[in-house]
Amino acid sequence: MEMLNAQNDETDLSRKDNRDARSSAGDEAAVVGTVLDYFEGCDAIRMERALHPELAKRCLGGDQRWWGETGSEGTAPEALETTTAREMINATARGVGKERARIVDDLRIQVQVVDIYDTIAAVTVRSAVYREYLHLVRTREGWKIANALWQRT
Repeated sequence: MEMLNAQNDETDLSRKDNRDARSSAGDEAAVVGTVLDYFEGCDAIRMERALHPELAKRCLGGDQRWWGETGSEGTAPEALETTTAREMINATARGVGKERARIVDDLRIQVQVVDIYDTIAAVTVRSAVYREYLHLVRTREGWKIANALWQRT
């Protein structure tokens, strides 16, 4: 991908009033901690701590495609099924994540922080069950997952 040089004041990142957007090792550790709360969160408290209230978690075809379950809207195989933060927290409280973890012998989780820039971060997560691409935002309460695109492995 080719980067273009900014030619006007509105997009010139070298301007003096541009915020210093460098990330720190502390940011990376906090982002990973949020992701682990989400992936290892077998309780609703950890899940709620990890998710932005406006989370959009999406999957092509939804649970029907991967688990043989009917989605809330009878999701078609090529439709994007969306799960909200509240749905994730409630499912976690019901033990859904624990049930699905039992069917897998390998519980390792690989978290790759792709990029952190000021108040946003991109992460790839690999496990025996899921591949997820996450976008996080830094809020007053810490890093929160705002978007998740997932697929079963």
